[in-house]
Amino acid sequence: MKRLLLPLILFLLLTAPAFASKILVPMDESQKNHLKAYGIAYWVLKDFEIEIDWLLNYRGGSFMMPVNQKFINEMVIRGISYEVISDAQGSQILAQIASPDANMDAVKLQKVPKVAVYSPKTKQPWDDAVTLVMTYAEIPYDIVYDDEIMEGKLAQYDWLHLHHEDFTGQFGKFYQFRDMPWYVAQKREAEQIARKHGLTKVSQLKLSVAKKIREYCLGGGYMFAMCNATDTYDIALASHATDIAESIYDGDAADPAANSKLDFNQTMAFRNFQVYTNPYLVEFSNIDNQPDERGLTEQNDYFTLFQFSAKWDPIPTMLTQNHANIIKGFMGQTTAFKKNLIKPEVIVLAESKAANEARYIHSPYGKGFFTFYGGHDPEDYRHEINEEPTDLALHPNSAGYRLILNNILFPAAKKKKQKT
Repeated sequence: MKRLLLPLILFLLLTAPAFASKILVPMDESQKNHLKAYGIAYWVLKDFEIEIDWLLNYRGGSFMMPVNQKFINEMVIRGISYEVISDAQGSQILAQIASPDANMDAVKLQKVPKVAVYSPKTKQPWDDAVTLVMTYAEIPYDIVYDDEIMEGKLAQYDWLHLHHEDFTGQFGKFYQFRDMPWYVAQKREAEQIARKHGLTKVSQLKLSVAKKIREYCLGGGYMFAMCNATDTYDIALASHATDIAESIYDGDAADPAANSKLDFNQTMAFRNFQVYTNPYLVEFSNIDNQPDERGLTEQNDYFTLFQFSAKWDPIPTMLTQNHANIIKGFMGQTTAFKKNLIKPEVIVLAESKAANEARYIHSPYGKGFFTFYGGHDPEDYRHEINEEPTDLALHPNSAGYRLILNNILFPAAKKKKQKT
């Protein structure tokens, strides 16, 4: 009996690594919870400092990591689909990805990014999609606002999300809500911070903040914005030498020649746009494609992700990883961007051909990057003020929310040398 057992034990010891040495987290339709899968990748990077392979265009952008029982236990707890594969199987996958004929690539995720959300301290009347999905995916983040940015604290972070902020100093152009407690509190807070930093107008404060965020990107930071934090950011930069806010917002009249004084050399994403100075119009400029211009309804509002070369364009490929190529649309105070107003160096990652608009754009900027994503909530077509926050437990496979999480992991990727 001993003679039979000894060879068997030796065989099992020698072959065990071949049977179970990698965990594959599939990100195709077989994944039960795409959103929490990003959180597990973040957790492994943060708590264990172990490299993860992000398999671009392989089964929806899957993750592969070494086998660890703690990882498996946590995936079970979080309801994440996974497969334990052999080292040989892992090598076969990497060989398949490396083939010149395959539009795939393997990117090493190495160092977890430290994340900040630019958001007011006062309670908001609506939820923010990015903080919502980070909370659901269990990705930690810090809240920063004007004080922290004015004090130079952005350098502590690798990735910054701009909450749905109006950088023009017009308080979202929500004058019709001026008697609401949340509006009064937000306005009071902004005015107090402006005075604290020796500024007489909120628009001056927001311009200073916008410039510091631009410096952050130039120095190597990653900035992500949604909804009206996209266009109002560039509008603030372009209007640095003129006044676009009427007296109900800042105490004096807008410059009637403001549009002729816009400086598009200062902007990051947009050019040749016109601002709307009508204080009662809840719209900032012609950058945003309006409902009557779009000609779309909830039933036919979809946008399509562009397909990039994984080996030659790894960054756009990372940002568009998904299990779906056609994404259902969603609205916001800023929903979509007119293509003819986007700077030529900016990459369009997703578009709606039916409306001739861009929904998702990205560009290197100095040593850093920025990404703008139109709309408010990927799982609520027309999210209204005072609505209940979206319950992401009902949308664990949201393709629209996945695009946000791609941006959070993107700074963790090991940088490859340019091939051109």
